[in-house]
Amino acid sequence: MWKEAAAGALPDVEFRPPVDVAALAEAERRLGRCLPPQLTALLMETDGMAGEYGTGVVWSLDRVVEQNLLYRAPGTFRDLYMPFDPLLFFGDNGGGDQFAFVVTPERPDVFVWDHETDSRLWVARELEDYLRRSLAGDDDWWR
Repeated sequence: MWKEAAAGALPDVEFRPPVDVAALAEAERRLGRCLPPQLTALLMETDGMAGEYGTGVVWSLDRVVEQNLLYRAPGTFRDLYMPFDPLLFFGDNGGGDQFAFVVTPERPDVFVWDHETDSRLWVARELEDYLRRSLAGDDDWWR
């Protein structure tokens, strides 16, 4: 389902082999929370996907874990920006802005975090909507 939705928006989208249940469980253990159901389903089809010019439309599971742990680590982004605890980052635009689910309270909406202004803006009602918009749009499709 996820591959078809992505390929419908951008035929040249790049897919990776899927992740397994054990890797998902370990990722959730490291993050201390469950991944959003839509992201879990996508990762079980493809371990992330790259858009035009290799843009990280959806990161690999390893990158999801590493980036989210980094954003919450003491002495890093945590000291510079509003709290990231309500967000789970999963993709980027290649220019520094990051895309995230709201996990507290859990909801399917996707937001963009603007790394220059620290603003968080709504961009899509759920993951499939995000894929269509991001893969078919230009670099600043959410503005």
